Amino acid sequence: MKIKLSLINLLMAVTIVMAPVAVLAEEPAKGTESVAAETTLAPAPAPSASAAAPEAAASAAAAPAEAATPKPVDPVLNTGDTAWMLISAALVLFMIPGLAFFYGGMVRSKNVLSTLMHSFVAMGIVAVQWAIIGYSLAFGPDAFMGLIGNTSKALLNGLITFKDGNPVYTLFQNVTTEPGSIPEYVFAMYQCMFAIITVALISGALAERIKFSAYCLFVLLWTTLVYDPLAHWVWMVDGWLFKKGALDFAGGTVVHLSSGISALAAIMFLGKRHGFPQERMAPHNLPLTMLGVGMLWFGWYGFNAGSAIVGVNCSDAAGGLAGLAFATTTIAPAAAGLSWMIAEWIHAGKPSALGFGSGVVAGLVVITPAAGFVQPGAALILGLVAGVVCYGGVLLKAKMKYDDSLDAFGVHGIGGTTGAILTGVFATVGATGLMSGNFKQFVTQIIAVVAAGAYAFIVTLIIAFVLDKTIGLRVEKDDEIVGLDQTQHSESAYN
Repeated sequence: MKIKLSLINLLMAVTIVMAPVAVLAEEPAKGTESVAAETTLAPAPAPSASAAAPEAAASAAAAPAEAATPKPVDPVLNTGDTAWMLISAALVLFMIPGLAFFYGGMVRSKNVLSTLMHSFVAMGIVAVQWAIIGYSLAFGPDAFMGLIGNTSKALLNGLITFKDGNPVYTLFQNVTTEPGSIPEYVFAMYQCMFAIITVALISGALAERIKFSAYCLFVLLWTTLVYDPLAHWVWMVDGWLFKKGALDFAGGTVVHLSSGISALAAIMFLGKRHGFPQERMAPHNLPLTMLGVGMLWFGWYGFNAGSAIVGVNCSDAAGGLAGLAFATTTIAPAAAGLSWMIAEWIHAGKPSALGFGSGVVAGLVVITPAAGFVQPGAALILGLVAGVVCYGGVLLKAKMKYDDSLDAFGVHGIGGTTGAILTGVFATVGATGLMSGNFKQFVTQIIAVVAAGAYAFIVTLIIAFVLDKTIGLRVEKDDEIVGLDQTQHSESAYN
């Protein structure tokens, strides 16, 4: 056992030693590369060819002042960006059945339909909630101190108007000084997919014992009271964490940390499954789970690369930043799958398919907040760290004796926290982190993690308490023994 632990420690030590090497390798040489990068992110306007020499000199002298305060420009529809965002939204929606398969294969056969339903019913509840009030609360103009949006966009109000009987679509313009934009309807639906999958992630901790009626109410309340405010905090320009400078490219704090820590809070009221941990509760269909892993990784490209639309210094959804996020979303999960597999091989004696698949998901979680802020070398480090740290997070369940059925906290809670903090260490694109000498960014990331985690945990405790004391969270013992497919849905997955 000591030898196994030493090997795991060695793997972590190698990862830590590689970190500064990777970052140094990625730093551009002073001069041409850094100037080129700055020019790409914020191109200066070209002077008029007809300008006289004295006027050109005066313009050059005034350029720094003008660059400091660029004037807003009218949005112009970018059809390429719009096409990519439509595809990205569909890719994120595809992740939800992927999550259903990933979770569904890991439960016992008597609960597979119930587990699938947890993901699918979230598509119905959250999509309706998002259209009625969710989008407005998350992305409407600030209502109070950067904490929540107002109701001006309820029922997606104002996203379309009519002029002379013809529709005029409101455009979403991320960078007001650059013309590129997409229809706000597209942006709203893209963000809707994030809201759906976030609450569905929590179901992994609640599987095999929660009442379906209680789960449906939980989805509605949690999305409204936890997800919508957090999205406003982090992703709206007037959100308090956004203004503080917190970095979250595609959802480390908003999606994964919030869902993982909320899962931990919910199971405090839900309790352990009957027979846990004495009874063996092995996955009933690992091929289904591995299919889910593949679907999640495929859809995650829309999750991360699509998030370039809200990236720092970016007005193009289908530009270089999307390409960077696409690359890091390939490298990190690949490295994480390998590091989890090696850690498990050392610790348990054999590598498992479930272990590699879980490692891939852990890598996807950890790279999510950093996808457009780090370069490939750092993505490799984040992936290696993700596999080992999240494997340790899953082992923590046995030591702490809590029943996180499908490791929602171990993978998403711990992985989201790790990714958000390491973003503040390795960021080099559009922002700088600790490895580049920016200690303030590292502190800001910790503040964001603590604030988002504490808020999600406390509000989820309140929601779970209210549901438990009113309609009840958990099924009866006899119903749990028979299985939720029969007792909650009167169906059977296999006949």
